[in-house]
Formats: sequence, C-alpha cells, structure tokens
Amino acid sequence: MVLVTVGTQKQQFNRFFDLIKKSKELKKEKIIAQIGYTKFESKRISTFEFIPLDEMDKYISEADLVITHGGVGTIFSALKKNKKVIAIPRLEKYGEHINDHQIEICEELEKEGYILYYKDGIDTLDKLIKKIKNTKLKQYDTTDHRYIDILRKEI
Repeated sequence: MVLVTVGTQKQQFNRFFDLIKKSKELKKEKIIAQIGYTKFESKRISTFEFIPLDEMDKYISEADLVITHGGVGTIFSALKKNKKVIAIPRLEKYGEHINDHQIEICEELEKEGYILYYKDGIDTLDKLIKKIKNTKLKQYDTTDHRYIDILRKEI
C-alpha cells in the first residue's frame, strides 16, 4: 500500500495529486490519500481529508511507501517507522505555501540519505519510485537530535 499525504496547510496542492494520478508506477498500487484542503476526487484512490494522529500512524505503519509533502511531521513519523519516503515539497511559486522552506528540509534529508525528494522540473515521480525500490535508505536514529536543532534555527 502507498500512503500519500499533503498535511494540514490550507493552500491547494493540485500539482501533488496530478503527479500521483499520472504515475505509471502507481497504477497497480493500492493508494490511500490524505487530501487535506485540496479538492481532489478519484474512483481509484481512497481519500480522506483529516484523521486523528493514531489513525494516521496506523496507515504509515501499513504503508510500503509514503509519498508526502515536505512537512517534517509526516516525514519524521514515517522515518521513525523505517518507511521509504518520497517528499514533494510545496512551492511558493505555485501558491502551495508561503515560502520554500520545505525544499531546504528535503534537500538536507536527501543529502543525509534518509529520503528521496521530487525536484520540480527535473525529476519525474516515476523515476523516483523506481529508484527508491532499489535504494537502501539510511534508518533514522531517534536519538539523533541534529534535525531538531536545524529546525529550531529555521523557525
């Protein structure tokens, strides 16, 4: 099962769901999607807007792959459960967020070997899905507080 999630920001994230719908690699996968405030409907993809955190944790635990926006909450929840993560950062230029801080988060996590992230205009989602299937990502050490320190500086 593939879990896709866009978080709780009120801005639409249609670009994210366009990538999911167009993916050939996801055609045969069972997909569950947290759509938040984004207006998205699909006959093939099971969707919900918001659920309690314990239910989201259950979906993360069951997922083989998590495709998410570049928010730290979902990324770290998935990493703590040793899930493979592809992040698609929300971008200011598309009105998906107020700035591009999600790119900075994703760049750092990919550089350290924890996730793969979608680079707008460079990557295809299918390329990343194929790559992640054959990539051994670094397991997140919950005792390593470097990322909390980085996030504190950003905030």
